[in-house]
Amino acid sequence: MSQASHSATRLGAVRADAARNLEAVLTTGARMLAADPGASIASIAAEAGVDRRTVYRRFASREDLLAAIYESRLTAIEQAIEDARLREAPVAVALHRYVENIIAVNRTWPVDLARMLADDSVSARRDMSVREVDAFLQRATDEGLLRPGLPEGWASALLPQLMHLVSRQLPELSPGQAADVVVDTLLNGLGAS
Repeated sequence: MSQASHSATRLGAVRADAARNLEAVLTTGARMLAADPGASIASIAAEAGVDRRTVYRRFASREDLLAAIYESRLTAIEQAIEDARLREAPVAVALHRYVENIIAVNRTWPVDLARMLADDSVSARRDMSVREVDAFLQRATDEGLLRPGLPEGWASALLPQLMHLVSRQLPELSPGQAADVVVDTLLNGLGAS
């Protein structure tokens, strides 16, 4: 192996380590701040197994760390929507895939949504995702998967609540199993008939 190839390989390994460390800090930070909004950057770094100086070099404040966590959650949501293929896939398949993906996002990025949405740029970006899902839910209604005649926005309000609830209350279920519960509840309710 040439010196240049060896250096490039080493640089790639360093970058991969840095990316893993950043991911660990962000996911650990999301989890710890959801449990304790007063968690310090030092405690987050320790829990993530990263030197706190590394974290402070990357994030000057808790607000900077929170902004990065919010950004990561939004990116994960956008990817979940894209992966579900809400416009192309059969509606039942797209619904299940979307719900499964969002449950995984909720579990990885358990953030205080009220605080997250206080940021105008975050809120505007999230609104784009909401519009995409609303259009899908209208498609699901038009194609007969969801019952027509429900109050305006009812499915759009209910679905996130069900996903949030199953994400927190049924952690023993895989995202796919949890999606089964959500989709069944959404489509069939709780009635015996």
